[in-house]
Amino acid sequence: MKSNKKGKGHYARLKRKAFIQMQLIIVTVAVTVPLLRIILRGQVGDQIVRFLIVTFHMNPSDAQTVYQLVFRNNLDTILLLLTLFFLVVLSWFSISWFTVYFDEISSGMDRLVEDSEDRISLSPGMEFMENRLNTIKDELKRQKQAAQEAEQRKNDLVVHLAHDIRTPLTSVIGYLNLLGEAPDMPAEQRAKYTRITLDKAYRLEQQINEFFEITRYNLQQIKLEKETIDLYYMLAQMTDEFYPILSEKGNTAVLHADENLTVYGDPAKLARVFNNILKNAAAYSYPNTEIVISAEEIEGSIKIDFQNRGKAIPPDKLAAIFEKFYRLDEARASDTGGSGLGLSIAKEIVALHDGTIAAQSKDNTITFTVSLPVAH
Repeated sequence: MKSNKKGKGHYARLKRKAFIQMQLIIVTVAVTVPLLRIILRGQVGDQIVRFLIVTFHMNPSDAQTVYQLVFRNNLDTILLLLTLFFLVVLSWFSISWFTVYFDEISSGMDRLVEDSEDRISLSPGMEFMENRLNTIKDELKRQKQAAQEAEQRKNDLVVHLAHDIRTPLTSVIGYLNLLGEAPDMPAEQRAKYTRITLDKAYRLEQQINEFFEITRYNLQQIKLEKETIDLYYMLAQMTDEFYPILSEKGNTAVLHADENLTVYGDPAKLARVFNNILKNAAAYSYPNTEIVISAEEIEGSIKIDFQNRGKAIPPDKLAAIFEKFYRLDEARASDTGGSGLGLSIAKEIVALHDGTIAAQSKDNTITFTVSLPVAH
């Protein structure tokens, strides 16, 4: 709001400058007309009479009569025409002066799309527009760079996913060939190979689902179907669903919330938000630790915290954790690596609910906080 007022102030100064110039034109014309009247009646009149005598060989009385009839009797008309002439000329110069600004602005707008580090420079009277154009140029450059980085991350992700898919697929084919070529294989060894094949097939399924996730994220426009949700029941159900996943590493999830707590939103979309956060917590928690989920109403908002013990997240990575295709594990471990879309999708869904989502990392404790409006 402050910047808008500042911009209006700059435009006001430009309007004052144009207004002063118009006043100078009026004053110039107002002063010029009486001077012309005096001049035409004085020495200029005598010069006209002398011109008629010399050029047309008139006698002085005839020349004086012609001057009287043509010039003196039509003085008001002549002055009016001269006044209009001066107004047109001065107005033309005034408009030409003002259109210079439009030419500069047009040239500055053309330079917005140029791939150049040079700053846009306008005339001294256009500092406010110069600053705005440079601000827009900086923002366009930032957006272009962000888009390029996102595209690069996406391309890198697709390459790694393709590699990850090939690995379990090769294993599945290899173990199936072993099972097929050795029909008399001992039952214990057959069961082992079957279990390994099934594990690799599940991993392959997960990778394929991640490819579909990327496609859905790029093509779908998220639409909300809001209703009053029993938040406590939703979170409790989710902790139960994650029990088998958490128990593999000896982790547990506990819920601290009022059983009557509700929130207004799209149940399927919010369930996806909580699922993505909890999945992230499960993947990066230390073994045999507890994931604490708490929810409460604070100052007109529903605050939901997901807290787990795990490796600290550096500040630079914490700032980028909600970006598309960003993956925290640079080593790209197959067991924990996801598509890098879960938290980005969660952020978008929360924003559509007029809420916020944030992450904190301190003393090997990671906390994701979702704030949503209270139930309507």
